[in-house]
Amino acid sequence: MKTAVRGDVLTFRGNPFREAERDSLVFQRDALVVMENGRIAAWGPAGELLPSLPPDARIEHYPDHLILPGFIDCHVHYPQTEMMAAFGEKLLDWLNHYTFVTEQGFADAERAREVARVFLGEQLRNGVTTGCVFGTVHAASVDALFEEASRHDLRILAGKVCMDRNAPAALLDTPLTAYEESRALIERWHGKGRAEYVITPRFAPTSSHGQLEMLGALAAEFPDIAIQSHISENLDEIAWVRQLFPGCRDYAGVYQRYGLLRPRAIYGHGVHLSDAELEMLHDSGASLAHCPTSNFFLGSGSLNLRRCVEAEKPVKLGLGTDLGAGTSFSMLQTMNAAYMASQTHGTPLTAVQAFYLATRGGAEALGIADKVGGIEAGMEADLAVLDLRSTPLLDFRMRHVRDLSEALFVQMMLGDDRAIAATYAAGAAVYRRDER
Repeated sequence: MKTAVRGDVLTFRGNPFREAERDSLVFQRDALVVMENGRIAAWGPAGELLPSLPPDARIEHYPDHLILPGFIDCHVHYPQTEMMAAFGEKLLDWLNHYTFVTEQGFADAERAREVARVFLGEQLRNGVTTGCVFGTVHAASVDALFEEASRHDLRILAGKVCMDRNAPAALLDTPLTAYEESRALIERWHGKGRAEYVITPRFAPTSSHGQLEMLGALAAEFPDIAIQSHISENLDEIAWVRQLFPGCRDYAGVYQRYGLLRPRAIYGHGVHLSDAELEMLHDSGASLAHCPTSNFFLGSGSLNLRRCVEAEKPVKLGLGTDLGAGTSFSMLQTMNAAYMASQTHGTPLTAVQAFYLATRGGAEALGIADKVGGIEAGMEADLAVLDLRSTPLLDFRMRHVRDLSEALFVQMMLGDDRAIAATYAAGAAVYRRDER
């Protein structure tokens, strides 16, 4: 059965960092997005498409709203939902004092399911339809997340964290168990429905040489599967990596040594990467997830994203909330922080560029731009509906905007979860603000 949503539509056909913004986006007033069997069947001006719909087609109309591709969160830790806003530490102390304590509780599968339900509910409330997600060392934490995601038919990428050193004993696996449990999860979940498995070493300091070798071997067995980890988030972390891996030239060189830099490998942060490391990421096809609220919260620094995306050898980049060091599920608020981070480098991020990173840019960074991140016939029907007047302040402010770019900028600076009127996954409404 065909269904449709009607309203103004914004999507991207190109990269606004590499070409003129007017050429990279498509904006259509009073458009119709027609959906069938979980995919976009057609879209275009409502006046042209309405006559082609069958009489019983259900149309949901959102006047004065903006229909976007569903937001994509490229780096997030679902187990840390319950420890968001933990006070006062830098990265390494924060891991030891908060994260590792919290994650030990995910040995309890029921606790994992409860947190997964809350986590996914919050993502949908914020218009996020695809996430690249870290579980814990417990395989059951990944089972719980995929099970809950399947209830909403979400496209989700997730993996079991692998670490065999420099963490509490209760959170350590071994090189062999990391390989075997990850492989079993791949066989159980990868490609089932919209689930994708991600090979997930937490970060280089918590994996031994032997474990990274085993994960590299697993990656070689599954050359198309995604990989996720962290890189160059914090200066103390970088110094530690240098001590632990003296035979590697730099942090990126550690992952390269073990075969973990390649297309569909996405690394969180990259705040302090050298020019040589950025070139290594470009040459390998690996991507970065920019996590500005987390970087500000932990005092890690701010990524100069233009140095990544506008270089002669650009690196693909998406946005990540990085909960729970990140401070919001909202991709609008993440765009807000990305703008502020760019300002610290004297190169302000435009609204068009920010919305690209949160949609098509994130999909390209994850290697799934053929499936999600855009509004085109044949794409999976994941959508976010943005209420441009979601608060009294936004209602007032929007009376004074001059053009689309300013309207988008106002939304990303002043908007939050209240701005999401509805979220659609595989063509079905999985969240409606007015039905909370």
